[in-house]
Amino acid sequence: MVSVFSQQNYLVRLEWGREGVGLLAADCRVVVIVDVLSFCTAVDVAVTRGAAVLPLAWREPAAVPEGAVLAGRRGSSSWSLSPSSLLDIPAGTRLALPSPNGATLSVSAATHGATVLAACLRNASAVATAALACRADGAIGVVPAGERWPGDGLRPAIEDLLGAGAVVAALARHGVGPCSPEALAAADAFEAALRRGLADALVACSSGRELAVGGFGADVALAAERDVSGAAPVLDNGESGLCYGAFSAGAR
Repeated sequence: MVSVFSQQNYLVRLEWGREGVGLLAADCRVVVIVDVLSFCTAVDVAVTRGAAVLPLAWREPAAVPEGAVLAGRRGSSSWSLSPSSLLDIPAGTRLALPSPNGATLSVSAATHGATVLAACLRNASAVATAALACRADGAIGVVPAGERWPGDGLRPAIEDLLGAGAVVAALARHGVGPCSPEALAAADAFEAALRRGLADALVACSSGRELAVGGFGADVALAAERDVSGAAPVLDNGESGLCYGAFSAGAR
């Protein structure tokens, strides 16, 4: 049964959340983590400014590597999971950033040996190009992170579906395929939202409203900007641990 769910007949695959990472990372050369509100958008903003992001799994004790700064709570005066808090982060900063979805999935994906990229609406095309450069004729797995219900069950989140669809649509423009029905459905959802108004969809969705109510509408606006970034954050495992930095084709 596992082979049925792993979408092995397709070069572009899509599955959700923690289980999706375990399923796809075991068999895909590249895994793209999509957490639009807000981890992957925060990573894009930081990496674009020359900083690096160290993902920390949620609620798992982890020592902050020497030279890194631990992110504060969203809404605090320090850098945090709020993308707008990172607009002035200095180049060279190493930010340890925990999150229950994007960061946790990034750490999990890294254990399988695949190249891991962080995608959002801001950098979907750039990430697709990097994924193509890294795949070496292997499959690409796209994982919309989703959110968690209070009982810790997965809540499929529209913003991550659209972000994943943007990556799949960009891969299809490069001629990569075939795409699984799951991946094509996400691309279709993205194209439909694009026609109706992508920013409107993010503002009106549950996650967007939640952030707006909490005073973080600026984060939703940043996340809704499409392909404004040329960054493709790639997860490296160096001496100081896992770290998202800017993708370099020459280094792969």
